[in-house]
Parts: sequence; structure tokens; C-alpha cells
Amino acid sequence: MEQLAVVWRAMVLDRNPDADVRDLPGISVRWADCRFAFWNCITLTDVGLDAKGVEQRLDRAADIMRSKEHPGFLWVFEGLLADDARTALRSAAEQAGLAYAFPGTGMAGDLLPLPEPTHPDLTFARVTTDGQLRAYADLNSRAYGFPLEDGRDGLVGSGLWKDRVHAYLGMRDGTPVTCAATVEAKGRLFVVLVATAPEWERRGYGEAVTRKALYEGVRATGLTRATLHATVAGAPVYPRIGFTPNSPMHFYGLKG
Repeated sequence: MEQLAVVWRAMVLDRNPDADVRDLPGISVRWADCRFAFWNCITLTDVGLDAKGVEQRLDRAADIMRSKEHPGFLWVFEGLLADDARTALRSAAEQAGLAYAFPGTGMAGDLLPLPEPTHPDLTFARVTTDGQLRAYADLNSRAYGFPLEDGRDGLVGSGLWKDRVHAYLGMRDGTPVTCAATVEAKGRLFVVLVATAPEWERRGYGEAVTRKALYEGVRATGLTRATLHATVAGAPVYPRIGFTPNSPMHFYGLKG
């Protein structure tokens, strides 16, 4: 949760210097209010929050989300909730006007030794131009089912992504087919926006490019501890790299 708050602060302020970046009681707001829904984020920050508390926090989070122009997600880390709050989460979200979007898993790992990654089908290119950043955005949009313009609105033109983020494209015969990035955050490497073109899934491409982003992040920073938030598709991949699941996650959006 803390890694999310740190990384997303940088990401949303990079996208929009006037972004809503606030740390309220029990709620972290990181909302760029752009078309890329992942840059519009709220998360609950209490540890041991009980059922009554989760109802109050979800009501407040939903009110904040309704005040925005563009949709985004509430991220809930199940491991931070008390047992009764976990049981009450779905019904409390429904009552607050939130719809379940998809699950995730928080993971962390210590990564040394980390050999330089290879894949017989791929070459790797670091993202340093707007054209490469557009390709990175398009891969994420296609993988997560967003319109292409939404992903581009979140990434194209970013100096942060071309400078401080270790973002890599996996190229097959010169065409970008997969991507992954790492960024330094409070003594950790944070893995962000891993995606593979749907027609090239299940070939080990996502794992290979994630290993590349981690390898280069370690080389640049000396850090060996890393964290990430995995989707269902990615969850089986990351333990092979050295990550261990530590908290189920739940993503909610406003009801349509």
C-alpha cells in the first residue's frame, strides 16, 4: 500500500501537476483525472480497519470518485482489514455505490542473483522516445481493454517515463509485443504496467520483459527488493522470478 502511494504520487503529478494528491484519514488519493483509469486511484490506508470503519471509508472514497471527471479505481488491500471487515467488504462496497472490477495480488521479493534475461523471440529496447512510449501505452490499453487514446493520455509526453522509469519493450521482428517497467520507490523497485499484446500471450514474453526491467533497475539502483501488484493473468508468472504473494487485492469502480 505504501509503495502504491509513493509511486502513484509521482505518476499522477507527472501526468497532471494539478492532480488530486492527498493523504486523508484512512484514505490515500492519487487522482490525475485523466483518461487512463490506472492513474486515477484511491486506496484505503488504515491497518486493522473493522467492518464499521470500512463502511465509512468506502462511502468517503465513493464520494471523492463521484466528484471527478474521469473514472478510476479504488484499490483495497485485504491484508490490511480486520476479519469482520473482509467479510463485510463486498456488501459495504455495494452499499456505497461501488462495483467490483477485478482482483489482484500484492507481491514482494528479493531478487539476487538476477542473470541478464534473454528470450529466443525477443530483443529489448528501453523506452526513451515518445514513439516508444506510445507503443508502451498501446500495449497496456490492448491488454487491459482500454481505448488506445486512454493509454496514450496517461503516458505519451512523459519525461518521467523516459528518464527515471526503467521501461522496456520486448520486440518481435521489430514490432513491440510486450512491455514492463520498474521504478525506484523508498528503497524498493516497483514493477509497473506489465502488458503483452493479446495475440502473443502465453509465450513467456511478459516474464522475459519483466526480468529485463528488473535486471536493468537493479543495475541502475543497486536495489534488490521489489514489489508489485499482479493481475490474475500475471499472478502465476511472478513467483518464477522470485516474488511471494502477501495480500489479496480488490479493485472497485463506481457503478455505471
